[in-house]
Amino acid sequence: MTTTIALAGKGGVGKTTIAALVIKYLMESQPGAILAIDADPSSNLNIVLGVELEWTVGDIREDLLKQVQESLTAGGAAMGTLSGGMNKHDYLDYEIRSSVAESDRFDLVAMGRSEGPGCYCAVNHNLRSVIDAMSKNYRYVVVDNEAGMEHLSRRTTRDVEALLVVTNPSQRGITAAERIGGFRDELDIHIENTYLVLNGLRGDTIPQPLQERIDGLDFPLLGTIPYDEALLEYEFSGQSLVGLGDDSAVYQAAATLFRQIL
Repeated sequence: MTTTIALAGKGGVGKTTIAALVIKYLMESQPGAILAIDADPSSNLNIVLGVELEWTVGDIREDLLKQVQESLTAGGAAMGTLSGGMNKHDYLDYEIRSSVAESDRFDLVAMGRSEGPGCYCAVNHNLRSVIDAMSKNYRYVVVDNEAGMEHLSRRTTRDVEALLVVTNPSQRGITAAERIGGFRDELDIHIENTYLVLNGLRGDTIPQPLQERIDGLDFPLLGTIPYDEALLEYEFSGQSLVGLGDDSAVYQAAATLFRQIL
């Protein structure tokens, strides 16, 4: 059985950092292979995971549409095939699996850039089918989403066991978290549990105005992760957070949270 963990939050709140810490925790404490899906168009999960990314699903999608347009005049695309007789689904399946960045315990696929002008309905249907099929081969799937979670909704039909809504200690961050929580039930997927993660907290106490906003959410606070300047050194040097020491206060706090939901 595959367990899917998704992360969402406003840009700049440390969502991708938390996604990397989830993957590190799974690698160290849980058996089975892990698929990381970078569904944020900025595609920087590979940097914090320390793997090279050659191309994205967005690149593959646009190349497919180009081929469809070129083949349409010949009648191939209209019948669901490309030049050479390959159908769209098989083309996407081959190209996406070829784009996977591999590591010892996890693989990474990046969704990449947003859709441009044109009709994407048929392509999105095939993308969803391919990614769902891939996911079945992994024990865990970790999805780093953009704030609106559009990729999550359009790219998979897989249920999500835990949605981690990440915020920093700011009114803007908690407002974005509130909006994400508000439309999570409108997605075409089932989310079993939703939790708030407060990242980058300085000190041991949540400021009272922020605590009041958190108390007003319809999903619980899972816990807090402290601010740590050492993470900035990792970011500036391009080091993988998978190599972050287990004695790090940030990792210890994150691991405590993840144990509660796994």
